[in-house]
Formats: sequence, structure tokens, C-alpha cells
Amino acid sequence: MRRQYRKKLRPGRRLWKANASGEPGEQDGGVQRGKFSAGLLIHEGQLTYREMGLHKVLDLGEWWLEHTGLPLPLGGNVIKRDLGKTLMNRVALDIRKSIQYGLDHREEALAYALHFARGMDPQRVDRFIGMYVNELTLDYGAEGQEAVRRLLDEAYSKNLIPKPVALEFV
Repeated sequence: MRRQYRKKLRPGRRLWKANASGEPGEQDGGVQRGKFSAGLLIHEGQLTYREMGLHKVLDLGEWWLEHTGLPLPLGGNVIKRDLGKTLMNRVALDIRKSIQYGLDHREEALAYALHFARGMDPQRVDRFIGMYVNELTLDYGAEGQEAVRRLLDEAYSKNLIPKPVALEFV
């Protein structure tokens, strides 16, 4: 039997403030206090929800993979086209070098990240970093590019964004 949940949309700015407050994935502990029957956990909340007394109803990454056969795009970098190809390529190369440096110096990166770990142990921080900084971060490849296109196309088809997005990967 599937539970029915009442949805409540919140502007992105309010969600950002909630996550910036230090409460992983919840604005004010509303799910834990029973104010809401469900919530969306992001970032380290994906790893710590059990300790908060919560249980997983749906993993959006798993759902997206089942639905599309593609990895769930978690983020990306954008740059203005009017900066020109030369500068766009330079910025993309610099970002790639920075990510590669972090991958090549994992221990240093982990030591730095522990300063922002919100009480997580080093093993869990390492797992968290690996979820977000990996080979797909360096290069989406054809599969990752298709995943981004599919996500944006589906968002447009469901009227979640106002117009189709013309993507250009640098």
C-alpha cells in the first residue's frame, strides 16, 4: 500500500536558506516533529537520515536510473556564450584541472572537507565526496550529456521550466 502525501511547493530561495541553516535537508525539523509527512533530503542528509530517525521512501537517483537508464544530473557549471569559445574553453579547462587536482590529492581534499563535515566521520565524508566528485564530474561523456538533456526536456514537458533549453557542452 502506497501512502499518499500532500505536496507543498516552496520557492528555491526558502529551500536554500533551510539548507544553509545547518539542518541537513529540513528547514525546521518539520518531518521529525510530525509537521510534514515527508521531505526531500539532499547532500549529507542522504547518508545521515537514519540517525535523524527518518526512513527513505524514494531515492530520486535510483528512480531516475530506473526511469531513464541514465545517471541523475546533480549539477553543472554554466557560462555565457557571448564570452566566446576561447574564454569558454579556458574556463572549462581550468575547472577540469581543479577537479582533477582534487581527485589526484584525495587525502588533502578529505582533510579540508572535514572542516565542513557537520560532525560526520571521515569515512562517511569520503563516501559523500565520492558521490559528488568523481570521473563524471570531470567529463559527463555522452551518457551524462544525454541525462542532462533528458532532465531538461522532461522539466519543460511538465511545465516546470518556461522554455526548452538549448544546451552546448564545452
